[in-house]
Amino acid sequence: MKVTEHLTKANGKTQFSFEILPPLKGQDIKSIFDNIDPLMEFNPPFIDVTYHREEYVFRELENGLLEKKVVKKRPGTVGICAAIQNKYQVDAIPHILCGGFTKEDTENFLIDLDFLGIQNVMALRGDAVKSETYFKPEKEGNQYASDLVTQVRRMNEGQYLDPDLQNSSKTDFCIGVAGYPEKHMEAPSLDSDIHFLKKKIKAGASYIVTQMFFDNKKYFEFVDKCRAEGITVPIIPGLKPIATKKQLNQIPHRFKVDIPDELIMSVVSCKDNTAVRQVGIDWCIAQSKELIKAKVPVLHYYSMGRSSNIKAVAEAVF
Repeated sequence: MKVTEHLTKANGKTQFSFEILPPLKGQDIKSIFDNIDPLMEFNPPFIDVTYHREEYVFRELENGLLEKKVVKKRPGTVGICAAIQNKYQVDAIPHILCGGFTKEDTENFLIDLDFLGIQNVMALRGDAVKSETYFKPEKEGNQYASDLVTQVRRMNEGQYLDPDLQNSSKTDFCIGVAGYPEKHMEAPSLDSDIHFLKKKIKAGASYIVTQMFFDNKKYFEFVDKCRAEGITVPIIPGLKPIATKKQLNQIPHRFKVDIPDELIMSVVSCKDNTAVRQVGIDWCIAQSKELIKAKVPVLHYYSMGRSSNIKAVAEAVF
């Protein structure tokens, strides 16, 4: 079932969903199931599965030259989505990226998803690899998320890259895209960021999931700005409970989001990470309750491969 159909079926009730990371290369699917199992009691209508693009390392050869070697540390997004749908009978939503994919790669990826009965995708540009200062698309790839959305939409219309295909089958994907209440790290302003978000919606996206935030006011203001610009699709808030003191520095650096002073001081005053974890859970519970009161369609939690704190939040609010 499509995300938009799940939201309609819920008839205004806030639903619970979460996002997982594929396991590191060499690990099996059990680590995924162990994190999903404790959260299934909250009846998620869908589960997001991230995709991590290939990265490169340079190894020095005996002759002194450098050899470029492709490294893929977290494979398996398509397989994990198929396994989730088979085991739990819930919709799995794979992330698809511009980065690391040609348009033909993307088309083949979408064909595989369609064959598996996967009806939803989250279309993202993706980040620059560590060796790049700025994002660089593949030579024959999509440059922007709006381009990727357009490619998916065209396949939904039966348009493939090969113009000579006759009577081609139409796919039927519901397309999600990312939104940034505190603007994308590369955007010059929030207004300009919303301008490009609107392009993604016009290209064919049906819903938005936000980057994590720790101040609900920023989410509400973001929604108001989107609505003022004519964006009417559902805007799903993304949440993550802080779990360690290190995250006070890591999260703003990695995701370019602000952490409220009140939360910072509460974490700083903790004696250890056990206490930090509880502070993070309590803060996320308070966020969640306020958002439910505002009748958001879904609360989407970033689990980062761990479910115990998400379970503690969900027990308090669902």
